[in-house]
Amino acid sequence: MMRKAPRTATALGSGILVAALLLSSCSSGGGGGGATASPAGTPSAATLPQAEIDKAMTTPTTLTFWTWVPNITDEVAMFQKQYPAITVNVENVGNGPAQNTKIRTALQAGSGAPDVVQMRYQDMSSFTVTKSLLDLAPYGANDLKGDYVDWVWNQVSSKGQVFGIPQDSGPMGNLYRDDILTSAGISQPPATWDDYATAAATVKSKTGSYISNLAPNDASQMLGLLWQAGVKPFAYDGEQTVGVALNGDVAKKVVAYWQKLIQADLISVDPDYTDQWYQGLAAGKYAGWITAAWGPVFLQGTAASTSGKWRAAELPQWVAGEHKSGNWGGSADAVLKSTKNPIAAYELAKWINNDKSSATEFTTKQLFFPTLKSVLSDPAFVDLKSDFYGGQAVNKVFAQVSDTVDVKFEWLPYMDFAASSYKETLGKAISDKGDLTAGLDAWQKALVDYGTQQGFTVK
Repeated sequence: MMRKAPRTATALGSGILVAALLLSSCSSGGGGGGATASPAGTPSAATLPQAEIDKAMTTPTTLTFWTWVPNITDEVAMFQKQYPAITVNVENVGNGPAQNTKIRTALQAGSGAPDVVQMRYQDMSSFTVTKSLLDLAPYGANDLKGDYVDWVWNQVSSKGQVFGIPQDSGPMGNLYRDDILTSAGISQPPATWDDYATAAATVKSKTGSYISNLAPNDASQMLGLLWQAGVKPFAYDGEQTVGVALNGDVAKKVVAYWQKLIQADLISVDPDYTDQWYQGLAAGKYAGWITAAWGPVFLQGTAASTSGKWRAAELPQWVAGEHKSGNWGGSADAVLKSTKNPIAAYELAKWINNDKSSATEFTTKQLFFPTLKSVLSDPAFVDLKSDFYGGQAVNKVFAQVSDTVDVKFEWLPYMDFAASSYKETLGKAISDKGDLTAGLDAWQKALVDYGTQQGFTVK
């Protein structure tokens, strides 16, 4: 369920089509998968000698790359210009669960699997549990660690192993209608969640708008809010032990907060990415959207008629003066262990996401929110001002927010079930405007029971 993370310089000026295509990049998690044998010549420890890399990159080779990124052939063409001996066939076989199913089917059949595959962060553990992803550390991936935001790097690495090269992310912030808040007498975005609750009541009474919407069909938004609050709902040791701690005291504090706003009719609970929700954004039903760094681009395509009325801020904080956020979305490019060309496959995943010219193009053409520090700090990116946001440098806001995301957050190796069971438990409680704590308990039980049934040791 996690949504995707597009956006950037030119991002804040492009249409809805690309943003909509990207949106699914981080939907819900994955499931099982077929383990495969290590390819011949896989290094066991030290980084490969440069001579071996040079030989592989000058030997005529064809790679298959599964990705849902629109027009990624532009970046691939840049890679092929750098390495003319390598031919890359780009295929879009869907995204999220649909793509994951096709990967597992190909792995189990022993044929048809790609060499390189785009994969959402929360899906990666469902493939590491089956030993289906190639550890990229022996190919030199750990040398890239310092190039990326710390918390993002932790999404692709564990215990010295690296299972993907980060492509994009979705640090969370608050997009709000400056005109509606001003009409309600509110001159600044709420700094704390207490302030937010007070503002919600004021906005509703004076303007009739909801300050925002909490979607009952999308666990990703809630998980991002729990992430911000310091909750560690999931743990996975990389083998057969998982942890599920969704209903601790802090998590219950978070859902109780939202329950109070929902039951006071200060927050709407419309399913997101529906006609009703789109219309609400455009018509001023919602005075804000708690969203991720891909939200600014998506919003300006969805609610074009509201141009100039929106602004961006960090999330309200649980403790005044703190600066903490969570994440909603993001993906990496991974190499399947079944590849017959591991060196070339790794170099493709590395180059398109680590070469600054390619990584910058992802932000300006595909509207990704970057993970590469050199792009995040580039004045051409962070200082760009957007007319849709009243001339605000929105990229700068989210670049700063990215530095405040808790570095430690893990996923279960069955996040697909976590997504679907959310809708039947906590999501249903939100939709029914009922007992969110009971819904959280039910979600906890569902995930523990499912993990046990799948043979995991659940703690």
